[in-house]
Amino acid sequence: MEDIARILDFRPPAWLRNPHLQSVLPSLPLRHPAMARRARTLLEASTPRVLECGDDARLLALVATQEALGRDRPRRAVVLLHGWEGSADSLYLLSLGQAALDAGFDVIRLNLRDHGPTHHLNRELFHSCRIAEVVAAVGRLQALHPGQEMSLAGFSLGGNFALRVGARAAAAGLRLRRIVAVCPVLDPAVTLDALERGPALYREYFLLKWRRSLRRKQAAWPGEYDFADLIGEKSLTGMTARMVERYTDFPSLASYLRGYAITGEALATLETQSRLITSMDDPMILPGELRQLKRVPALDVTLTRFGGHCGFVDSLRGPTWIDREILAELLRD
Repeated sequence: MEDIARILDFRPPAWLRNPHLQSVLPSLPLRHPAMARRARTLLEASTPRVLECGDDARLLALVATQEALGRDRPRRAVVLLHGWEGSADSLYLLSLGQAALDAGFDVIRLNLRDHGPTHHLNRELFHSCRIAEVVAAVGRLQALHPGQEMSLAGFSLGGNFALRVGARAAAAGLRLRRIVAVCPVLDPAVTLDALERGPALYREYFLLKWRRSLRRKQAAWPGEYDFADLIGEKSLTGMTARMVERYTDFPSLASYLRGYAITGEALATLETQSRLITSMDDPMILPGELRQLKRVPALDVTLTRFGGHCGFVDSLRGPTWIDREILAELLRD
């Protein structure tokens, strides 16, 4: 793999090397009280802001500034993007957000459509090809933070969105300093197959969260939706196929999945200096997929032996290895 990625030696303690433990820890509910305490400053400094993103799309951002803490306005800001069925309050985003705030950044945690408490903001349903509204949201945030160097950091589907925003940045007039994508979804068809064939833990987790999200959407828009048949599907593939058929203009599941892949030529227009970090033992994103990425000068790929999916946890206290690695990248001149 050395021909396509820089190999980095991330070695957590032996008891933390299991890829499934690494994948589960960043979102484990049992860690919420401790994380809420550690991220108290971030949470108290955060102000909600609804962003108008064109075509009646609205996204919710939580903005924490250094000025809100009585400090000087910084030179840099970072927009953080969560994974599918996560939110701006996902524990891994709180961990990185607090670390970035401590490092002197203004920190913006952006909710994707229908994630977090946002189901009421837009009538149409979320799907992963809704990149235009995220590009617009970043543009709106850039306008609200004039003179600041803005970077993006995202996890899993959020990493996929971050890189797609980067590929569209020049055409959209965005000025981005850096992008870091952690275990981004590369080829969604491969990821979906890995979830269906892999340990039931991940499949059932996403089924549970997606069904709960659909129920919230239905409650937020009474009379608009009846998701009974969608919720009744027994597999992620079945749910996704039915969602595509009923609520998108894509002619097939395959065409929808290709629509948000970042393999092939998708990143050919990427000009912002970007770093992709993933692990060899990721149970959802297979390292072999890296060979399908377009080689562009702006993209640096890092591969580790351990880390699971968006884990990279080397301690249960304080910032994680991935928090430190992202900050080091964002602070690089």
